[in-house]
Amino acid sequence: MHVTGDRTVEHGLSTIGYDDEGVGTQSWDLIKDGTLVGYQLDRRMAKLQGLGRSNGCAFADSPAHVPVQRMANVSLQPAANGPDTAGLIAGVEDGIYILGDRSWSIDMQRYNFQFTGQRFFAIKNGQLAGQVKDVAYQATTTDFWGSMEAVGGPQTYHLGGAFNCGKAQPGQVAAVSHGCPSALFRSVNVLNTQQEAGH
Repeated sequence: MHVTGDRTVEHGLSTIGYDDEGVGTQSWDLIKDGTLVGYQLDRRMAKLQGLGRSNGCAFADSPAHVPVQRMANVSLQPAANGPDTAGLIAGVEDGIYILGDRSWSIDMQRYNFQFTGQRFFAIKNGQLAGQVKDVAYQATTTDFWGSMEAVGGPQTYHLGGAFNCGKAQPGQVAAVSHGCPSALFRSVNVLNTQQEAGH
């Protein structure tokens, strides 16, 4: 598992040359080989924690607001020689292929969550077996990432994003991108949302 923070990536919604404290932006590792190795930093946090220079994560959404520490473009990186999506699917006997995201629910500690997607396909014996609907998946953050078995290669990587990431009090809104390759997870709890709603 390799996750990066990056304020320099082409087409990233959080990409800029200098942050709102005048620090030149950069790319850095957050998780390397499955281990937390880095943080998003503004000048104050870098100094308080003795972590060297800021990596350019100070942002204010208007001149009326004080810059606060905000997320860079955070992405799960592909495996250099990883398989294509079909190769990942081929290793699944019975599962669900989920495309995109649609709705999400996550607690204030960012620990328990439930997400849906935009499209869903049943996987049977390593092949797609038709589209299905009313799918959601839920887990705790640590269990979910611990269940990741494989990531696809660069050909499966996609950089998406959102324009409305809200943080701070008083609230500020920032745009941010997240990239990821296709990925394979085992033993994640999958729900039928219609049955859960009692329909």
